Amino acid sequence: MGQYSSSRKIPQQRRGLTAIDAITALIVILLVVQIWLLSATLDAVLAGHRETALPGAIVSGVLCSACFAMYRFVRRVDRDSRPDR
Repeated sequence: MGQYSSSRKIPQQRRGLTAIDAITALIVILLVVQIWLLSATLDAVLAGHRETALPGAIVSGVLCSACFAMYRFVRRVDRDSRPDR
C-alpha cells in the first residue's frame, strides 16, 4: 500500500512542473511585451505625442499585475506539488 501512495505523488509533481513551466513561459512573453510597450510609449512621448503616456502606463500596469498574479499562482502550485511541505 505504501508503494501505491508514493507512486501516486509522482504524476502530481509532474503536473505541477508542467504548470510552472507553462506559466513561466507566459510570464516571459508578457514581460517582453511590456518592455516593448514601454519603449514604444517612451519613443512616442519623446516625439511629442503626449497622449500616449497614460494609456501606455495603464496597460503596462495591467501587464505587471497579470505577471504578479501568475507568479503567485506558480508559488502556490509549487508549494502544493511538493510532498515535503
